[in-house]
Amino acid sequence: MDLTLPQRLQQSVQGSFHKTALLQKRVRELIRGAAPLIETRETNPIQIAFLEMERGLIELIPDEDAGNPPAEL
Repeated sequence: MDLTLPQRLQQSVQGSFHKTALLQKRVRELIRGAAPLIETRETNPIQIAFLEMERGLIELIPDEDAGNPPAEL
């Protein structure tokens, strides 16, 4: 039996903060107009991001604009 998208996401992520953050960031990029890294007829940005993650096409890197945490005094 084929799993639904939520079931596939749950199986893949399984509480992994890293993967969850990766998917969230990529979904935001796709919603803002970024081109998919795969050829697909899929229009759901969550599905596209998940397919890209499954194929190892995306990775999480820190935001450059996040800056360093303030130094403690």
